Amino acid sequence: MLKRAIIAIILGLLVIIFLGVTEGFSNLINFLPLLPPYLAITLTFITHEVLISLFVGIFLGSVMTYEISSFGGFFISVGKGFFKSVDTYILKGLVDNDHMSIIIFTSFIGGTISLVGVSGGLHGIVVKLAKYAKTSVLAQFYTWLLGMLIFFDDYANTLIVGNTMRPITDKFKVSREKLSFLVDATSAPVTSLVIVSTWIGYEIGLIQDAFKAQGITIDPYVTFIESIPYRFYAIMLLLFIPISIFMKRDMFSMYEAEKRARQTGDCLKPGSAPISGEELHDMELKAGMKPRVWNAVVPILILLVGVLVGLYYTGKQGILASGGDTAFQNASFKDLLANSNSFVSLIWASILSTAVIIMMIVCQNAMSLKNAMQAWLGGVKSMVPAMVILSLAWGLGSVLKDIKTAECVTTLVSSNLSVGLLPLSIFLVSSVISFATGTSWGTMAILFPIVIPLTVSMTTGMSADISTGILYASVGSILSGSIFGDHCSPISDTTIMSSIASSIDHMDHVSTQMPYALLVGFISCIVGYIPCGFGVNPWLANIVGLALLVAIFFFAGKKVENLS
Repeated sequence: MLKRAIIAIILGLLVIIFLGVTEGFSNLINFLPLLPPYLAITLTFITHEVLISLFVGIFLGSVMTYEISSFGGFFISVGKGFFKSVDTYILKGLVDNDHMSIIIFTSFIGGTISLVGVSGGLHGIVVKLAKYAKTSVLAQFYTWLLGMLIFFDDYANTLIVGNTMRPITDKFKVSREKLSFLVDATSAPVTSLVIVSTWIGYEIGLIQDAFKAQGITIDPYVTFIESIPYRFYAIMLLLFIPISIFMKRDMFSMYEAEKRARQTGDCLKPGSAPISGEELHDMELKAGMKPRVWNAVVPILILLVGVLVGLYYTGKQGILASGGDTAFQNASFKDLLANSNSFVSLIWASILSTAVIIMMIVCQNAMSLKNAMQAWLGGVKSMVPAMVILSLAWGLGSVLKDIKTAECVTTLVSSNLSVGLLPLSIFLVSSVISFATGTSWGTMAILFPIVIPLTVSMTTGMSADISTGILYASVGSILSGSIFGDHCSPISDTTIMSSIASSIDHMDHVSTQMPYALLVGFISCIVGYIPCGFGVNPWLANIVGLALLVAIFFFAGKKVENLS
């Protein structure tokens, strides 16, 4: 911790010197609104405690809302600011209807996922896929495929895929390094991209709050969907994995690990110390339960279809209310989304999915109604940390608005950065914060209240199509950059859990995954965020980036011998 504190102090001094040189040392007081988010970031880096760090940021911002004219007034402001942090800023975030909708949805989907797990639904999917893994190539492919199918929660994805596929990949001499990479590389990326997951409520909550502060009327769910093609790192990584598997090629330290496993049969590096954790027991099939694939398929389908039907229904009602039958008949799918109520749709779908899985479990005599509700409540409890982070993130966003942090950042950045490089800059900053703190969620919470106002300010005066495109790219940059930094960070929770689930030495996993993550991250910047900042179609950028990755592996990758 001491080393991290020293690094944070040095970086802080460098920032002060940079501001003094570029903006004038006499003007440093004008940049005081940067202190709360900076303190939140540095404390997270030093302590790895996101909750405390966010609260300290809110507390400092609350104190700054008072005018301090005397020494005694300073202590009075500190005391008043402490209580204002909770009774004004955090409470303000919780009493908002849209915010409560997100909390309700997040709670219900957490409970549904718990029921799907304990009733044998997830294990049913695993058992089905395991029957088809006949070679080392197929064992890797089905590990990736299972990671894509368990898309609704990154923790469940990591623990179930790694723990279940490990005996299969060991059988076909796939290195634990490769297994842990496949597990880690599909967990957060796929969960962050799909339209229904434990991430979606958190992400659109942050987007919605930042939009509301700026008076942006675009639906946050529409923004989430529109930002998907700008998630270059996540998209390229997910699509590239199966291509590299069937190419039977690897690079860097991963190649050495795969060669060792094939030639010696040692799936683990000799001398390594695999880690294990109690988290695995939470995902184990409960006593007396049988793997039932339909216990996963049915509630998940209901969740997906329910969201789509809800978006259609609320979108239709919105169009009819504003434009009548003629407007509805001429409406496109995008028009329906733009007029829909995504918060209501998510609540409807999650409640219906929960009700169905409870009825299925009770009718199967798999669990009593009482035990099913206890399992559901266990899933709700697992989402409490996410809800607390959300509440603090909303509070931080409110206080940053009051002390005008966004205006301060805009003044500083707009004079030193072109708007075309904004998506790249956001991606890099998001990556660095996520790497240093080990949390993608904390990174999102810190950046959204700052980045959205900055983007709006820097695109003022541009055409609606261009400014909206850059806004979507900025959102995608935060979400993708936070995952990229998370994949490279040895202190990331999902990185650690991937090591646990794959039963591998943690640093063996980090050292073999990082080169692949850096390669995909670099390609994302070169063919993604830089060109798209100047108007290049994001889907074209994804195609070019994927083709470039394939070419790199074809010419620079090495074929692993004895690969069936």
